[in-house]
Amino acid sequence: MKLSDDAQGLVSKRSSMTLFSDNTSHYSHRVRIVLAEKGVTVDMITSDSGNPPAELGDLNPYNSMPTLVDRDLVLFESKVMMEYLDERFPHPPLLPVYPVARAESRQLMHRIERDWCALVDAIQNSRSDNVVSKSVKELRDGIVSIAPIFNEKPFFMSEEFTLVDCCIAPILWRLPSLGVDIRPSKQSKPLMNYMDSMFNREAFQESLSDQEQELR
Repeated sequence: MKLSDDAQGLVSKRSSMTLFSDNTSHYSHRVRIVLAEKGVTVDMITSDSGNPPAELGDLNPYNSMPTLVDRDLVLFESKVMMEYLDERFPHPPLLPVYPVARAESRQLMHRIERDWCALVDAIQNSRSDNVVSKSVKELRDGIVSIAPIFNEKPFFMSEEFTLVDCCIAPILWRLPSLGVDIRPSKQSKPLMNYMDSMFNREAFQESLSDQEQELR
């Protein structure tokens, strides 16, 4: 899809990579984690979903965040951004080298999107108390059910930190603010250890907005 003349003008004025980022969105947060892991310097334009920057509508037909601008390229889907950044800045790699393993990682991200992100969005956006309470329970049960897998590998079904972890960590960070209480137990201990490991990563700490820091 061709950019409008106004959008092309805005893009041409930007000499460096720019991220339009929602201060509280887990979708924006996952992209910020990738940027921090890669050590990429970007112009960060932060806002919230209710008050997007005026120029965003000329760049992104959905007027949504995150939106990544790199020269004449404009991306407005978080998983596409993450994979683009991983290919554009290959070190450290955040997807496996081999095609089968890469496909498995992509499928895991898709499942997180369908199973967990949809519930997070329902909790944050629904006006129905029944929908919210049901979503909270489903999210808590879903997260606790996968806790034992962290006994097997240090990261999410991987020996290395990947884009899958970048998708999961922002959700886990937000659990208290979502009303999801994961109680310490023998079953949840591997998950708790994983969360501590993720949250203590230097890149994760760098990725947090001021608003996100206050969520815990």
